[in-house]
Amino acid sequence: MPKFAANLSFLFADVPFAERFERASAAGFRGVEYLFPYDWPAHDVAEWLKAADVEQVLFNLPPGDWAAGERGLACLPHRQGEFAESVELALNYAMVLDCERVHCMAGLRPQGVAESALEATYIANLQFAADRFATVGATVLIEPINSRIDMPGYWLDDINKAVSLIGAIDRSNVKLQLDLYHAQIIQGDLARTIEANLGRIGHIQIADNPGRHEPGTGEINYPFLFDWLDKLGYDGWVGCEYKPLTTTEAGLGWRQQ
Repeated sequence: MPKFAANLSFLFADVPFAERFERASAAGFRGVEYLFPYDWPAHDVAEWLKAADVEQVLFNLPPGDWAAGERGLACLPHRQGEFAESVELALNYAMVLDCERVHCMAGLRPQGVAESALEATYIANLQFAADRFATVGATVLIEPINSRIDMPGYWLDDINKAVSLIGAIDRSNVKLQLDLYHAQIIQGDLARTIEANLGRIGHIQIADNPGRHEPGTGEINYPFLFDWLDKLGYDGWVGCEYKPLTTTEAGLGWRQQ
């Protein structure tokens, strides 16, 4: 079986954020991820990690004004200064938390801006972020997110597009974050998608479809895919970014399948 990280933005959400680290550890997780750490001082989060004896696996760069509906800055012309500031903030957290992976959200497609300008901005911003995180040995991840169901208007909504962009960015520490829930909605054919991109994948996330609940609640054959990852030799983390159907603990039976 792969090694699983609990996404604390989704799991153990019945307790305050600071208490979720211990809950994840007690449930057998050795790594954690979440959307954003910026509401808490980095040194506080580091203490929660240490006390629970779990590894910080991943978090996202600041996405802009999340409450107002923004979903990243990387493709947005005229906000490159703000993007650069977000990189420095995330870099500080990554150093304090000893985190080797950060996800850079692309953003929503703005009206009236040419695709060529969005792509050029995105490539330049990812090159900047990659160079900054290379100074601490960290990887920058890009994730195709479905725009049909979960995030209408999201600019990076295609796996082939993400692969092409990785080539254009041309930085060895830029990798693909493959969320199998989103990949199933975008194109399906998950086993071949994983195999074709294995060398580019820096992180995998899981949830079942439909509903984005735990494995075993939908159409995705996760027992097969976990065996497939083992067969292919994938040794990275698999983040559990799903919404428990009832409670987190009640829904963890899939790990014993």
